[in-house]
Amino acid sequence: METPHQPVEPIAPEAAAVILAPKLAELEAEGWVVLVQTDYMARLTRGKSNLDVRVDLLGQLELEEKPLTLPQESGRIIATLFLIIFFLLALVLASGLGVLD
Repeated sequence: METPHQPVEPIAPEAAAVILAPKLAELEAEGWVVLVQTDYMARLTRGKSNLDVRVDLLGQLELEEKPLTLPQESGRIIATLFLIIFFLLALVLASGLGVLD
């Protein structure tokens, strides 16, 4: 005997945002930083981890923790190298102008 399928009513974006907001506040209090946020999802980062928080179409909260992506890792390395290079250039410039004498 076949049972009739009930149509699934997806959750409205406003309702998803209401479900997501308290969880994000809790995670931010724990030290996570929000990178991207929509009504249905948010991506947070802390240290060397990303955390994806999603509200599915039925209103259930899902959490998935992942390591940093390759562009994030390489971006941090490049930013650190630029910082070191600019610091060394400032030292060379200051030394050339006689500020460090």
